[in-house]
Amino acid sequence: MLADEISRLKEEQNAVILAHNYQPGEVQDVADLRGDSLELSRAAAGEKAEVIVFCGVDFMAETAAILSPEKRVIMPEAGAGCPMASMITARQLRRFKAEHPGAAVVCYVNSSAEVKAESDICCTSANGIEVVASLAEDQVLFVPDRNLGRYVARFTDKKIVTWDGYCYVHDRYTTEDVRRARALHPQAELLVHPECRPEVIDLADHVYSTSGIARHAKESPAQEFIVGTEIGMNYRLKQENPDKEFYPLSEEAVCVDMKKTSLEKVLSALQTLEPRVAVPEEIADRARGAIERMLAV
Repeated sequence: MLADEISRLKEEQNAVILAHNYQPGEVQDVADLRGDSLELSRAAAGEKAEVIVFCGVDFMAETAAILSPEKRVIMPEAGAGCPMASMITARQLRRFKAEHPGAAVVCYVNSSAEVKAESDICCTSANGIEVVASLAEDQVLFVPDRNLGRYVARFTDKKIVTWDGYCYVHDRYTTEDVRRARALHPQAELLVHPECRPEVIDLADHVYSTSGIARHAKESPAQEFIVGTEIGMNYRLKQENPDKEFYPLSEEAVCVDMKKTSLEKVLSALQTLEPRVAVPEEIADRARGAIERMLAV
């Protein structure tokens, strides 16, 4: 079986396999760790493995390479990108900063290493509120996700100027999706990701990152949940809570890039230790600074 051969090669190569929550179920099953992007990268930095196999999209593997420069980071599907991360470049961010002198730049981790390198501090969907609160500046440039920036803005008096980027999976949810799901599952709690549009967030019972959704699903006495994030998350939720029911807010909430990874590609990556993800040292050093400032918060 593919899974058995992957397990054998993993030991032979002294590798650890990381899978994002949105990966296909079969890929999640062969992973040593699964979670959100930063959670995985931080865990990998503490692993003794020499090789990190990152099953996700490009910016996630870059972050792992930044935090573990002494390790070999490989990504089974080199063509798996993040459309939102591609919505801003380092050059565009430099221009944005020039238009707002004196503002602090908060960069969502769902961004390229080059954009992180131009930022003052990074944030995740779980800690964006705390990161903004930690800043001395009264004006914050939030890149690249406008929806997460608008969500964070609800909890601060600082002026937040958002870049016009978005996650197409979460931005696609509508209030009609909520109405339809509520009608089908009236007893279910609605959990949504902060990358959703404001009008969808307004209708949710709880707003969480993917790690927050997983934690809440375990702790809540509720038995049914409508989940407003990429559909792959429901696979993990059902495995961890077999006695509970999880319904997608929309069956169309699929990240095409996240689904490009397969067991065959994981096996090939372990056989060849390619494609390797590396970040130029000058960019990695500056990007690491923005990430470490976040971790200090």
